[in-house]
Amino acid sequence: MASISLKNIVKRYGTGKAAVPVIHGVNAEIKDGEFIVLVGPSGCGKSTLLRMIAGLEEITGGELWIGDKVVNNLEPAKRNIAMVFQNYALYPHMSNYENMAYGLKLAKVPEDEIKRRVDKAAKILELSHLLDRKPRQLSGGQRQRVAMGRAIVRQPQVFLFDEPLSNLDAKLRGQTRIEIQKLHAELGITSLFVTHDQVEAMTLAQRMIVMNGGNVEQFGTPEEVYHTPASTFVAGFIGSPPMNLLKNAPNGRQGQILGIRPEHIDLVEAGGWEFMVETVELLGAERLLYGKVGGEDVTVRVEEGQPYPKPGETARISAREDRLHWFHAETGKRI
Repeated sequence: MASISLKNIVKRYGTGKAAVPVIHGVNAEIKDGEFIVLVGPSGCGKSTLLRMIAGLEEITGGELWIGDKVVNNLEPAKRNIAMVFQNYALYPHMSNYENMAYGLKLAKVPEDEIKRRVDKAAKILELSHLLDRKPRQLSGGQRQRVAMGRAIVRQPQVFLFDEPLSNLDAKLRGQTRIEIQKLHAELGITSLFVTHDQVEAMTLAQRMIVMNGGNVEQFGTPEEVYHTPASTFVAGFIGSPPMNLLKNAPNGRQGQILGIRPEHIDLVEAGGWEFMVETVELLGAERLLYGKVGGEDVTVRVEEGQPYPKPGETARISAREDRLHWFHAETGKRI
């Protein structure tokens, strides 16, 4: 296992005046054994950053440390990392055992050691009864576990996951998230996991790096990112539904944006703000009310069993004073 240190990491495509910057000086210290999630919208640079750590993309500037070594110019095979991709990348003509063992055979690991490692990984991932089958005989979730097993048997210093759950349906994604959590708890290997899904990020991360336009917007625990977002971008990206951001909130501050999460707004009989309900979304144990306050979009979360207004009706709402967030109107940064 190993720590990872990103020191002013820069990535540009092209040279000279035609160079296009895509990663703008990323700094992060990742502890030995941590599970870190890189999260952000498509095109924010998260997969590019992961590929630079893997050695699949050249680093334009800065230093990348894995353990006690600068690895900028080290080939991927010499970085002692294992990567799990979105598309599984399994050989269809090989059995699952052969897929998991293939990298070790290339490295000329003795056959008895290969068997020991594959059997151990298969037991952890509950794949022992499927080792003789081919990948086409497995479900998507089982194939992803074979891909993870192939990474485990290498006994790397670092695991890198590049959106590995994207091809799975919602139920399988949930199940595989739990399996990944159990896997990390058992192996304790430093892990970086890329996703655009903020629910995955919140449930998997010990700490998360929220990226936007090639920059780190915030690096912290899920609780820190959710409860004290560093910017309007983080506030609007993390959370389902996202935080309400009001530029012209009643009783607001000049030059500032008010942020308030939907669960921190209450329906009241008098006072507060006038809220015109447009639509209602029923989600089992809760209701989401979508409407307007002073012409701005606002979402209110209502618990099951609590009376709520219907579409077209007007209600009064009140934001909890101890749950307000204020951001600079021009920079979007937290005040």
